[in-house]
Amino acid sequence: MSQSNEKNGAEIILDHLIGQKVPYMIGVCGHGDVGLMDAALDRKERFGTISVHNEQTAGFMADAYYRVSRQPLATFTSVGPGSISIQVAIANAMFDSSAVFAITGNIPTQQFNRMPFQEIGTHYQADFPSAMRPYVKRSFQATRADMLPSMMRHAYSAMMSGKIGPVHLDVPLNVFNETTSETPEFSEEWRENVSQKPAADPASLARAIEMLLKAERPVIIAGNGALGERIEDDLIKLARMLHIPVASTAQGKGVIDETDPLCLGPLGRDGVYPSNRATRGCDVVLALGTRFGDRSSSSWRPGATHNIPPQKLIHVDIDPNQFGRNYPPALGIVASARTFVQQLLAALADRQNDVARSIESRKSWSEGWQGWKRQWDLDVYAGANRGDVPIHPDRILGELTKALPHDAIIAADIGMNHTWIVQQWRVRSGGVLVQSGGLASMGMGVCGALGAKLAAPDKVVVSFSGDGGFMMHANAVATAVEYGLPVIWVVMNNCGYVSIRDLQRGFYGREYATRFRIEKTGELHSTDYAMMARSMGADGVRVDHPDQLGAALQAAIASGRPTVLDVRTEPDVKRLTTAVLDFPPLLGSAPNYDPDPVR
Repeated sequence: MSQSNEKNGAEIILDHLIGQKVPYMIGVCGHGDVGLMDAALDRKERFGTISVHNEQTAGFMADAYYRVSRQPLATFTSVGPGSISIQVAIANAMFDSSAVFAITGNIPTQQFNRMPFQEIGTHYQADFPSAMRPYVKRSFQATRADMLPSMMRHAYSAMMSGKIGPVHLDVPLNVFNETTSETPEFSEEWRENVSQKPAADPASLARAIEMLLKAERPVIIAGNGALGERIEDDLIKLARMLHIPVASTAQGKGVIDETDPLCLGPLGRDGVYPSNRATRGCDVVLALGTRFGDRSSSSWRPGATHNIPPQKLIHVDIDPNQFGRNYPPALGIVASARTFVQQLLAALADRQNDVARSIESRKSWSEGWQGWKRQWDLDVYAGANRGDVPIHPDRILGELTKALPHDAIIAADIGMNHTWIVQQWRVRSGGVLVQSGGLASMGMGVCGALGAKLAAPDKVVVSFSGDGGFMMHANAVATAVEYGLPVIWVVMNNCGYVSIRDLQRGFYGREYATRFRIEKTGELHSTDYAMMARSMGADGVRVDHPDQLGAALQAAIASGRPTVLDVRTEPDVKRLTTAVLDFPPLLGSAPNYDPDPVR
């Protein structure tokens, strides 16, 4: 504890976080961060500290907490392997524009360049900031305590300004404990008067309006950037005003209520037919906050999801680096998605006659996409009540839809389970789908569910994962027990990394090292995840028959306890595909569902 007229480095860090209303830090202890933990003990009435069993768990929890609450958390890790371990989770936040304030301990400055225990110093002394540079918006290293007040302010501003992303503060062990009188209190004046939401210039706004009003077959595409700005109400108003359907990227899924008549659903390789059919058949695309990645754009194969050009692209993004990366825009606008949509609404309010004529001129287009929606819903949900044993994924999604409330939060891990959740789970208003988009990191769904529950304690939170991802990060269950977080883990247990197995089969006609087997016999091997959960103090239920699943879900919700449902899942199933995914030089197979191809 420092003297009353001074603060040590750890106290400066925590008091600034408290001033920014950061409620928790999550991490794993180590000799490099013990000073930070000691200062946290004195502030435990105002600031929570959560100790987890793996550093990636801490990063995924903080990432998911921000996606649900829009309030960042801090993470803490020690020098060497502890901080190296969190890099995957921090990179995940960077790829998906999520905020995490990552604090890493380091060796004492007195030992720099002497290569003590755990120093990363091959090229530069105590060089963990260089290791973190690719994964954060900015990395700071404080070698003196008096550097921390300004660094904390700059780091927080960098994290929350422009395109959101994680930041990193590296603190040598001695700096946590050294005191300084250079301790200005946090003041909101530094940020409260700064506008963070750029708008379109008048000429670009006018041009966009004319392109939309003259379009014969317009579509709106909303990506993760739009989802992050929570533009649902404004976007629905715009779509209804112009009667233009809204597609999303997989990562933007949930940007509007997916049961809304104007919602086409997600597009791309894991997407749905109405979206892919509309986006490859439209003439004008209004894209809000998307970078047109390979998964959402069918690896940019012409005619699969997009035809840009000749389709005209109005591309709106807060990051100018996204323009022209994968498609040439007819009009590129640097703007916040929400601000731009609000500008459109205001400008179109005085042009109702023009809007009415525009809608009337494209009746056949409206009839087309509405028909694609009706047909797709009939076909894709036909298996919701099937009785296959092992359980078919269609039935699992059907039971989730029936059991979970509309405002439930699902944290979807990466794997075969993710393709089904993107295609068949409908995110409703108030609900959230937490997922790893850009990095596709296994563990986000398993661990992120804890952060989601921490952010929304009154909502039902379900982690939906495969057995591969769950096995990597099952430590999350112990944390849930220790902190009383009643998360439900639904594990699609199909004995392997089946999504990659399916890629092997598709590209090479055979499989290897993608199923869990006893090497001597070749027999498939399955861990009993229900028993594993019980060993950690949670509830665990093995579900072998589809008729057991609904009751198991309802019981887990009612129990208010951490629960793992080990759902024995059929691995050899095929879903409807409506787009493609290439891995050059290997080309993905053509869609198996296209009842109304573009002619």
